[in-house]
Amino acid sequence: MKALLAFVSRHAAMVALWLFVASAWLFAARVAEYSHARHPLALLGAAPLPGAAWFNLLAFVLPGLLLASVAMRLRAQLARTGAPQARRWLPRIGAQLMLVAAVAFAAQGVFRLDANELDGAQNGPHAAAWMVWLIGFVAGGVLLGIGLRGAAQWQGLAMVSLAAAVLLPVVALLLPGWVPAGYAQRLAFGLWFAWAIAAEARIAANARNP
Repeated sequence: MKALLAFVSRHAAMVALWLFVASAWLFAARVAEYSHARHPLALLGAAPLPGAAWFNLLAFVLPGLLLASVAMRLRAQLARTGAPQARRWLPRIGAQLMLVAAVAFAAQGVFRLDANELDGAQNGPHAAAWMVWLIGFVAGGVLLGIGLRGAAQWQGLAMVSLAAAVLLPVVALLLPGWVPAGYAQRLAFGLWFAWAIAAEARIAANARNP
């Protein structure tokens, strides 16, 4: 168990991605007529669908908490890095906003949808959590991208953060006019996980070569 926890801690972003993908695949197969092209992922966790609570736990809550741990490790490493640019308030606030985004991602699983009334007011908390995730990620990515410029060991993450921050609103808000909305949403989530994997790789590299 101790070895498993250590592995998850070192590879939190990748574990979160596999949890998310596996949950989406397995639970979608249990719901007749569910379409990854047309339906949002959160619908799989809506009451009263079978296994909704488990889907929310495995697809949103646990991945969100795992990615929150990545943001916390990033924030801690920025505070003690040798690069003066990384210790400034801009990238550290960016990492804090990434933590907020991760908590909001997890909250999507706590505030689940009601499949009987998808446009009802009771689904407002879930929509609010999604919006906080979007805004937190975009703002955090911009601050990290701008704040880490000039810090040699952070250049790769700075570029990834800024690119993801620019692409996310385009993919999440504009792309559904061109491709099925379900695919656009999954691509938006993919950007989130890609950023987390890049951040975790940078954290590990810095730990090996401080």
